[in-house]
Amino acid sequence: MNKISHKGTVEKIEGDCVMVRIVQTSACAACKAARHCSAAESKEKLVTVCNKKEAAQRKVGEEVTVAMSAENGRTAVVIAFIIPFVIMVAVLAACLWMTKNEPLAALAAVASLVVYYLAVFLMNKKLERKFAFEIE
Repeated sequence: MNKISHKGTVEKIEGDCVMVRIVQTSACAACKAARHCSAAESKEKLVTVCNKKEAAQRKVGEEVTVAMSAENGRTAVVIAFIIPFVIMVAVLAACLWMTKNEPLAALAAVASLVVYYLAVFLMNKKLERKFAFEIE
């Protein structure tokens, strides 16, 4: 399996970009007992696909499938969860070792995450190009 794909509906078309509304469901959201279970959840998301050819071919309300490579999905998980976890634990351990002050170490660990996510935010345009969806 080399693609992550979701079915969705074209919400609107602006210039060369198509906005597709997808419903992202948890593994148990499709279960018949899901409405009685607090574990089941689903979220609506708006995905933007910028492609001149696709924008010209699509109509609002049309059902489409948006996809991204599985490798990009794994990279996104690493950027969003793995790297910040490693940074936080490393800063926490280093501060504890150097200062022996737990509240200061905890504050430094949280501050390191703020700095990391600010850096990710500042790289937003580059990341948008790397993690672009396409319509199949």
